[in-house]
Amino acid sequence: MVSATVVRGTAMATALVSLLAVPAHAVSGAGKPGAASVDAKAGALPAPDVTGVWNVLRTAQRQGAPGAIARLDDRDSVHWAAVGVADRKTRRAISNADRFRIGSVTKVFSAVVLLQLADEKKLKLDAPVNRYLPGLLPDDRITVRHVLSHRSGLYDYTNDLFARTVPGFEAVRGKVFTYRQLVNRSLSKPRTTKPGGAYSYSNTNFVVAGMLIEKLTGRSVRTEYQNRIIKPLKLSDTFYVHPGRKIPGRHTRGYLTPDAADAALVDATEQTVSWAQSAGAVISSTRDLNTFLSALLGGRLTSRAQLAQMQRWVPAGSTQAYGLGLRRRDLSCGISVYGHTGAVQGYYTYAFASKDGKRSLAALANASNNGAVHNTMLTTLESAFCGKRAKKAGRVTTPVERHEDIAPDNPLEFDED
Repeated sequence: MVSATVVRGTAMATALVSLLAVPAHAVSGAGKPGAASVDAKAGALPAPDVTGVWNVLRTAQRQGAPGAIARLDDRDSVHWAAVGVADRKTRRAISNADRFRIGSVTKVFSAVVLLQLADEKKLKLDAPVNRYLPGLLPDDRITVRHVLSHRSGLYDYTNDLFARTVPGFEAVRGKVFTYRQLVNRSLSKPRTTKPGGAYSYSNTNFVVAGMLIEKLTGRSVRTEYQNRIIKPLKLSDTFYVHPGRKIPGRHTRGYLTPDAADAALVDATEQTVSWAQSAGAVISSTRDLNTFLSALLGGRLTSRAQLAQMQRWVPAGSTQAYGLGLRRRDLSCGISVYGHTGAVQGYYTYAFASKDGKRSLAALANASNNGAVHNTMLTTLESAFCGKRAKKAGRVTTPVERHEDIAPDNPLEFDED
């Protein structure tokens, strides 16, 4: 395990290697006396509990994740932690230098591109999707806003693809789908709500988002991510390689947990992720994710007006809400953070930042389909943003949905008027 803190602009860095634990006094910048007592309502955040973040990762490892990493950027300081391995065969230690599949954090990228197009007057959020993609959807009332906020009622085709976790994955690992094929899978099922109804998570929505990007720009999603986000922010670890199967450069391998108890983990690293595409196929790193979210929430990727649209929240559970491709999580100390979770076979990611983007956390466990690990990784946010004020018992008031980024089974259907 390596845990370190770097203060930007200086030549000093402290690193600590331990097999058991990190003493709190040895983690540079772990906290200052009295810092955690600052009133969150005044706009200042408590000092982060860096040791607490590391302890969360260690718990996730005990629960079945081969490895786990986290990076916390806090104004001029950078903290990182890592436990376990990136590769179960070679036993190479996992590191924050590793790239990984970010799953549904991709949705934030897709939403940003569409909001930029709205800034350019090429798109209206309250216009019907069918205005831009004639005849695609069966209901002209479904708007772009409905799609980006998961209120379209479009059935999530991944319910059927992954009803059986490992067989479902192996059936699509090497497949290449068109966007239209994925949408057609959704349209073969009844819708889950009327347009503009309650939040109902569906990957179909962000497949439609990808289609909108390509239709409105005349260019691929990859090109638009690259030109509008990756190049301007100099995200050197961020890629969209679909339909390629490999993660370029240094990366952690991802391990899928079978449904059967005690079954061996499945190495899911190499795959097309064609079943997700603009809903979940981006590759990145903890550093790049923090840079991206800090830029977004700091107002550097869209106009202020479009960022405000992105943060028009609808209820999505007792401790979270959803905007346009963006989640808000409400923590135990009264602080809210903004970003997204990402579940893709072999990887589970948390990427969130403060309201102003000046503190950001990206954390990864290289295991998926493990509810205990997913719930544990949520508590990295508590340590990172609430610090010592985080509730030590029962701090996850509502368990993370097992398929938070792959919709729950058997969604409610509705009777059309």
